[in-house]
Amino acid sequence: YVFASQTDTEVIAHLIDSLYNGDLLESVKQAASQLQGAYAIAVLCRDEPHRVVGARAGSPLVLGLAQPALYLASDAMALAGVTDQIVYLEEGDVVDLQRGQYWIEDRLGRRVERVVRTVQAHTGAAELGPYRHYMQKEIFEQPRALADTLEGVEGIVADLFDHPMAGPQALSAEQVLSEIDRVLILACGTSYYSGCTAKYWMESVAQVPTQVEIASEYRYRDSVPHPRTLVVTITQSGETADTLAALRHAQSLGMRHTLTICNVATSAMVRECALGYITRAGVEIGVASTKAFTTQLAGLFLLTLVLAKVKGRLSAQEEARHLKAMRHLPAALQSVLALEPQVMAWAQDFTNKDHALFLG
Repeated sequence: YVFASQTDTEVIAHLIDSLYNGDLLESVKQAASQLQGAYAIAVLCRDEPHRVVGARAGSPLVLGLAQPALYLASDAMALAGVTDQIVYLEEGDVVDLQRGQYWIEDRLGRRVERVVRTVQAHTGAAELGPYRHYMQKEIFEQPRALADTLEGVEGIVADLFDHPMAGPQALSAEQVLSEIDRVLILACGTSYYSGCTAKYWMESVAQVPTQVEIASEYRYRDSVPHPRTLVVTITQSGETADTLAALRHAQSLGMRHTLTICNVATSAMVRECALGYITRAGVEIGVASTKAFTTQLAGLFLLTLVLAKVKGRLSAQEEARHLKAMRHLPAALQSVLALEPQVMAWAQDFTNKDHALFLG
């Protein structure tokens, strides 16, 4: 089989074409068995125009149900305004779509059923409104995002981190946090910086040794595992490939206590971790993180306080003081944002400068 290609993704199409024998599903399954690395694909064939076959490994793929229409997308938000009925395909799944019907097979080729979830992903979240660009919009959404993230926090209690879909045999957050004596934080990009901040809190407030690792490096290097470690992943999307791989690497080393700080309740990360706290930052379109970062910090500080309380290192007076400060955060942030006219004036002073020197 001879072909010319300009991108690596075209290799997949050519591989499927070389294996095609009249059955698109079988061709995709055969191709998937030979692929290495992360991918999420939807495949069409000229000979079978009524059919689309999807497959995923390492990258997210969701199925949207809007009968009789069916959709494949990388994220539920992409289907906002089209359908709120979402099937999250699991690692290694292959889905066959034909004339309003679908069938899913797992990585072993067995026909399986996946849960249909109702996901609220409103199109209004992606509208600019009165703002000039999405980053400005998301900066000003931080007070609301923080308030939403902390809503329902009446006290510092471990069950705030219990998994919402945990079975009766699952360990509670109280049990897990009482067992661990160190924390390993895995994250990438902006989430890594929130983890670096949390390290100071956990060691000073909870007095628990804490290690922060860039997930893309941790997954590839040799490390010394400790069974009484709480592995904390931080991810906005819950689908960050390196962070998911780092989590699985830590689990393969025997570290079974896992917790995630995540913004998407239905994501792969939430499904794979035993404990979790869902931030409520909403959709973040701007490339530079704003409200996702600040809500991660809120969740991590809350985890610090819970860990300190479980370990007997947080007095009632300290708990009340920290709770009061956290409840004041949205208002405090709003007062900072009220300084925008002054900040814009400062920015105007620098518009004609060619160089900047920062000392610190």
